[in-house]
Amino acid sequence: MVPIEPPPSRWALPEPSFDADELEVVGLGADLAPGTLLAAYRKGLFPMRLEAGGPVAWWSPDPRGIIPLDGLRVSRSLRRSCRRYRTTVDQAFGAVMQGCADPSRPHGWIDDEFVTAYTELHHLGWAHSIEVWDERHHDDGAQDGPDLVGGLYGVAIGGVFAAESKFHRATDASKVALVALVELLLDGGAALLDVQWTTDHLATLGAIDVSRAEYNERLAAALRLPMPPILADRSR
Repeated sequence: MVPIEPPPSRWALPEPSFDADELEVVGLGADLAPGTLLAAYRKGLFPMRLEAGGPVAWWSPDPRGIIPLDGLRVSRSLRRSCRRYRTTVDQAFGAVMQGCADPSRPHGWIDDEFVTAYTELHHLGWAHSIEVWDERHHDDGAQDGPDLVGGLYGVAIGGVFAAESKFHRATDASKVALVALVELLLDGGAALLDVQWTTDHLATLGAIDVSRAEYNERLAAALRLPMPPILADRSR
């Protein structure tokens, strides 16, 4: 079952300029309705508030951070962590979003409005989560079930996955989620993994900067591809 296309946005979202000197924020306002979010991602925009309680800002960084799907760097220790944890897809989207929205995290920006908006987008088949579980037994030998120790969520449209946020409660758990995501995208024929900005942390995993113009070229090509089957199948 393919994702459900929502009603179109009632807002006219800005077209990002290719001028490298332009600010990263290209618009303010509008809403977080599913149609608005999808229209934004298709233009290479993503939403984030400038400050808590402020209006939604629409961002188009230049340069833009991406992780080439054939360029992910997985260290030996990270490979060990990948064997230690179990990963799933779309089994606990709400819990992953709540983990990412934890107000105790530094620079937390995901508020209830964002949680509601992306959860609705998830129900329509566009927003997805990767969950990371620790199934090891506790010290007393008891096993109460696996613990959710990390994950990430983002938006998939065609052959692009726009990663929004990730979290971890155990060593390497968010990195394990990223490894699982890249493997899923490669297996499904995707072409573009957007990470918004290339932080020092993401650079160690293979993230690179591309210009706004190059990003939008890559985006246009990726949008013409089919969504990876495991993400397009809403019967799970």
